[in-house]
Amino acid sequence: MVGIGADRVARQGGHVTSQVFVNLTTRDLARSQTFYEALGCTINPQFSDENAICVIWSDEIYFMMLLPEFFDSFGGKPIADPAQFTQVRTAFSRDSKVAVDAIVDAALSHGGALTGETQDLGFMYGRAVEDPDGNILEFFFMDMEAAAAGMEAE
Repeated sequence: MVGIGADRVARQGGHVTSQVFVNLTTRDLARSQTFYEALGCTINPQFSDENAICVIWSDEIYFMMLLPEFFDSFGGKPIADPAQFTQVRTAFSRDSKVAVDAIVDAALSHGGALTGETQDLGFMYGRAVEDPDGNILEFFFMDMEAAAAGMEAE
């Protein structure tokens, strides 16, 4: 494998694997911690301080929840306020429709808000929420057998 960071990336089963850090702004670190812990995440204290918390979503996916002033210190473009503008929609698969509903319910009972309509296409089911700062999280279940059957019918 050739390229920037190739020494940090492993190839497994034909897929490139690496750790993904999604940097998002928050106005309240404690509130973000409570919200993401309610979704089943843990916090990595090694990379958390008065400016940021490191939310562990999985072994490969992390959210760095950063105060706007700290986020801005990295330079670049002006920061979009997630309460006013959509900057990214981060989507996660779940194992079932029930699992989608369960994580959305947890989000709603810990300061999240629904955004958009529930999508039920038969083979795919999805719902989206905003975290307390307005960052959008989508959760979906895709029935791969039903999706494949639908494609073959066309």
